[in-house]
Amino acid sequence: MTGTLYVVGFGPGHEDHITDRAKQALRESDYVIGYKTYMELVAPLIEGKDVISTGMSEEVSRAQAAVKQAERGKTVSVISSGDAGVYGMAGLVYEVLAEQGWKRDTGIRVEIIPGISAINSCASLLGAPIMHDACTISLSDHLTPWELIAKRIDAAGAADFVIALYNPKSGRRTKQIEEAQRILLDYRKPDTPVGLVKSAYRDREEVVMTTLAKMLDHEIGMLTTVVIGNSTTFFYDGLMITPRGYTRKYTLTEEKQPLRPHERFRPENEPWALHGGQSEKKPDLKELGLQALAALKRQKTAPPAVKTIFEAAVSPGVVNKHFTPQQLIAISEAAGEKGTIEYTPHHYVLLKTETSNPQPIVEKLKEAGLSLAPTGDVVTIKACDFCNGDKGDAIPYTEQLGRELGGLDVPKELRIGVNGCGMACYGAVNEDIGIVYRRGAFDLFLGAKVVSRTAHPGVYVAEGIPPERVVPMLTRIVEEYRESGHPNERFFKYFKRVGEIEGFAHRDMPVPDVEPMPCGE
Repeated sequence: MTGTLYVVGFGPGHEDHITDRAKQALRESDYVIGYKTYMELVAPLIEGKDVISTGMSEEVSRAQAAVKQAERGKTVSVISSGDAGVYGMAGLVYEVLAEQGWKRDTGIRVEIIPGISAINSCASLLGAPIMHDACTISLSDHLTPWELIAKRIDAAGAADFVIALYNPKSGRRTKQIEEAQRILLDYRKPDTPVGLVKSAYRDREEVVMTTLAKMLDHEIGMLTTVVIGNSTTFFYDGLMITPRGYTRKYTLTEEKQPLRPHERFRPENEPWALHGGQSEKKPDLKELGLQALAALKRQKTAPPAVKTIFEAAVSPGVVNKHFTPQQLIAISEAAGEKGTIEYTPHHYVLLKTETSNPQPIVEKLKEAGLSLAPTGDVVTIKACDFCNGDKGDAIPYTEQLGRELGGLDVPKELRIGVNGCGMACYGAVNEDIGIVYRRGAFDLFLGAKVVSRTAHPGVYVAEGIPPERVVPMLTRIVEEYRESGHPNERFFKYFKRVGEIEGFAHRDMPVPDVEPMPCGE
């Protein structure tokens, strides 16, 4: 059974600018998935729907959740502001599907529903700034190297494009818009018209007309689109206008035009065109040689190869807690001068380094006897040192958990803690899932809240689980969470939402009555 996946662009946010097709898709959907702020903008249209909303940087989990529900036969809408194909969710959804081997003729049905992109909605409020060649450039360097972004800004400036800057500034990214201005001032006059539009067609809409030299004097944030004119753009009566070039051939104040219709496309009347005002002729050998040299020059100035960040959790093993000097040297060499090695409280160090080929790094670390695991929203096995092996009856089951569950993708990072004796001195009961080996069997704790001032241990749900049953049981619990958990939903929240896992009932744990505090306070 296959379902339908709509990727819906809902425009700037006001219902008047959402297309009828987009509204119809939302009405047809069983699930609607999107960024929290966007869900609020379309709230009147999705009443009664199953909603999955997540925060910034959770785009991949949203795409994965949408595909999962559609594969179950559901009708799903993933929403994007503006147009879903312009810095939206359309491309990512197709990437996720491609990774899974999806085929258009046999897989789930996918429809991309277009919306009004920010460059268009903002331009309509400014006047007519994109009447000539224009481009969009995102200043966010979270996924794209800044070197490449700067090269694109430089090229757009040199080519005299009207430029719409998306994601120009955020709380953490404050220098990128300054760099963009600096680059463009090499090509544009300081008084080049610039339009700043915040929250177009929403309740807090703001429109500012300024210049390239003075644009940083105004507030610019993530909700702002910056439209920078080309060399011909001008202000008139509070409007920003870019000429199309009609005055080269036409007189705008006269009814009778100097050129008759059949004359307007003659080469001699277009000296600025590629033909230079001359009738087309075949290029000679010299011209062909010059074209070949120009092509070689373009190759030399091609965009730089994009390196990826290799990131791995590195440890001596699930049970071993001792790095050898040789292993530390191997990790240091893998990091290199530009990489980082971060201590974590999760019984591994986090290695990050730039590379275009991580395989030699992986092989070198494994040769040193190190264990590597993925990071992020995956299953991590954390264990005590079993009193340096003196209490090692639970070690085989711990290592089996590492082999079978370690590194599996889950809706949110999931840690399984293991203690080798009833003292539980390591604190496995304070992990998402905790097992404690005691008197030849395991006790099971589920759903600890691992962070915040209202953190609490897991619910004590079972004791005396035979060792041979514990790995299959935890595998079923993890698989259920993987299958039914919402994106970014921590295990303790999932346990509370469903009420029961593997026959074990959820119970509220006592927590101190304190005011919840946001991150950073």
